[in-house]
Amino acid sequence: MTSATRRMLAEGQSPWFDYISRDLLDSGELARMVRDEEITGVTSNPTIFEKAVSSSDRYTASINQAAADGVTDPYEGFVRLAAADIRRACETLLPVHERTRGADGLVSLEIPPGLERDIHATVAEARRLAALVGQPNVMIKAPGTPEGVAALEELIFAGINVNQTLLFDTAVYEQSASAYIRGLERRAEAGLPVDRPASVASFFVSRVDTAVDPLLPDDSPLRGKAAVANARDAYRRFQAIFAGPRWEKLRDAGARVQRPLWASTGTKNPAYSDVLYVEELVARDTVNTMPEATLRAMLDHGRIVPMGIESIEAAPRTLEALAAEGIEMQTITNQLLADGLAAFERDFHRLLDRIGQALTAAPVAGT
Repeated sequence: MTSATRRMLAEGQSPWFDYISRDLLDSGELARMVRDEEITGVTSNPTIFEKAVSSSDRYTASINQAAADGVTDPYEGFVRLAAADIRRACETLLPVHERTRGADGLVSLEIPPGLERDIHATVAEARRLAALVGQPNVMIKAPGTPEGVAALEELIFAGINVNQTLLFDTAVYEQSASAYIRGLERRAEAGLPVDRPASVASFFVSRVDTAVDPLLPDDSPLRGKAAVANARDAYRRFQAIFAGPRWEKLRDAGARVQRPLWASTGTKNPAYSDVLYVEELVARDTVNTMPEATLRAMLDHGRIVPMGIESIEAAPRTLEALAAEGIEMQTITNQLLADGLAAFERDFHRLLDRIGQALTAAPVAGT
């Protein structure tokens, strides 16, 4: 039987893995997953790296080497660890990247928390991280703040792949898509190729239901519906944005669409299907990045049924029904972005504390 992820690929959706660790790389498991077409890309974030470093001793030698090389700044220690892991993942996925002519086989590395309100610092660090990894399929993640959206335009113009992350608000998604198009147009005007930079817009899903459901009556038929409707509405907007003469001019020059990426697709509510946010969001020109439990569940019992026109067109009506129940999606999505940024910052500081302690405790050369 054809696997669920291969069926996703046949429908034009890329299955990515929302996790990376040195254990995954050293064991050959990542290479197997790519070979078996379980995944065609990888995403990471501060929480993922904190979990990887804290749960494995495979980073000890690298931290000791960094200390021996005179590294004392925990962030620079982290960059060494992360760049090495991301580089190896990029090398593993490079055949996919080459086979798809740059459309897939991408690996994401996030700009550190704390820069999300600084355009210039975001662009500078993105350039540095991309250069450190040194692979054509590395993709730098910038958050969906106004500054992060502006940085996306500059990075696409510079030819750097960008994952616009922590998107909850469909209006912000539209701003990100517009920034991507402007970056490509600037490349075209400068005589630069537009077929090289790739971008995804990471629209977070399950957290929307987690925020909305408690605001609805226990017996409301709208419980468990907000997240999928919000994502489908983003896809509806994607279809409108990447159509018409303006986009067709770029497309004819070789440009690719900025694909919506469904993130936070692990089900938080045990009352819902463990593959809810995958099965309900199968659509062409999209990505679904899954944590391990969700990926395994999809491979075990996932169904692949593409979103129909009717379900896409019904999304605004569901959102209108939520509004009629007093659900202010703008307020909720603003809070989700703030909460997401704060959570990543907490995990990142915890990771830096761990690395800093390890650098201090590293054996001194010659002793």
